[in-house]
Amino acid sequence: MRRLLALVILIALLPGCGAIEARDGTDGDAPPSDGVLVTRVVDGDTAEMMLDGREVDVRFIGIDTPESVAPDQPIECFGEEASAYTESRIEGGKVRLEYDVERTDRYGRTLAYVWIGDELFNETLVAEGYALVTTYPPNVKYVGRFVAAQRAAQEAGRGLWGGCPE
Repeated sequence: MRRLLALVILIALLPGCGAIEARDGTDGDAPPSDGVLVTRVVDGDTAEMMLDGREVDVRFIGIDTPESVAPDQPIECFGEEASAYTESRIEGGKVRLEYDVERTDRYGRTLAYVWIGDELFNETLVAEGYALVTTYPPNVKYVGRFVAAQRAAQEAGRGLWGGCPE
């Protein structure tokens, strides 16, 4: 009887385990707090990182930087600057990743918010005018912050808002 009761309790608790989020907003599969190594920046909104002992492509959620490496596409205005900025800020360093509802995109890239200490780097890219807000529901956790950052960058003419023809 005890064994049956323990089994029933265990089964009842299992479905909720995956839904519990850590206090920092990451899920239970989040990397350790000491960070994830950024091995190479691909472009302004994508980087290769060492995650769980393997190198993965990480696409930054909620933003889009101008293209700088897309095959068969010209380099877009401010694309090289966005890539250079991302490279200067995170390549070779450690970051913390935070996931939203979906863990990967249709190309198999890991989707994440990228944190440098207390700085949400995705938001910084928008605030400095290196990226546009681009959301794909259901991954919209910080969309309000990103929209406010973009509005401020536009008003100040920062980055692509002042450096690219409309």
